[in-house]
Amino acid sequence: MSDHSGTHSAALPADGSLEVDQDRRGFLTLATVATGAVGVAFAATPFLASWSPSERARAAGAPVEVDVSKIEPGQMLTVTWRKRAVYVVHRTPSMVDRLAGHDGELKDPESQKSEQPEFARNAERSVRNDFLIVEGTCTHLGCLPKPRFDSGAAPELGADWPGGFFCPCHGSRFDLAGRVFNGSPASQNLRIPVYSFPNEKTLIIGVDAATTGAA
Repeated sequence: MSDHSGTHSAALPADGSLEVDQDRRGFLTLATVATGAVGVAFAATPFLASWSPSERARAAGAPVEVDVSKIEPGQMLTVTWRKRAVYVVHRTPSMVDRLAGHDGELKDPESQKSEQPEFARNAERSVRNDFLIVEGTCTHLGCLPKPRFDSGAAPELGADWPGGFFCPCHGSRFDLAGRVFNGSPASQNLRIPVYSFPNEKTLIIGVDAATTGAA
């Protein structure tokens, strides 16, 4: 499981991702991922939330605020909460449409045996259809699944791949709602953290929408 805490210089790993840490206080780090062709590079774009809790507070579960208006449709942003990677995916209408039609290929299509707040117990596993907020940790052995949002044939994904996430460690596959496909080593869907949208452009990870009443 990857830990994004601490300060280190920017580096370009083999998977093409680029991480930028702002300083020792753990300012919010983003990785904005354009979801073009398979093998797309990760582009890092840092921005600061209106408030940024200390690393110690974040590790203890302090909420993290994200301006989702900066995420273009079809792109993904990665933030750190409780020392975990959380993927924030701005789904296009096409991506939402591709959630239907492959329930028979999923281990838990209705997420009955998977972890998510009650408000996300639906086909999209989200409060808003256009945004998926999911922990970026494979439920097999904790690797970070990579976004593979394009649909179509790919050697390791199959001819009917609808788009989603692929774990490079052991080959687990998840759809655009984080639901795991049959044949994957992972037994559960990707976990959904608690979150809320107090307004159209603001996401708060760590504050339950069911508790606050905010969509």
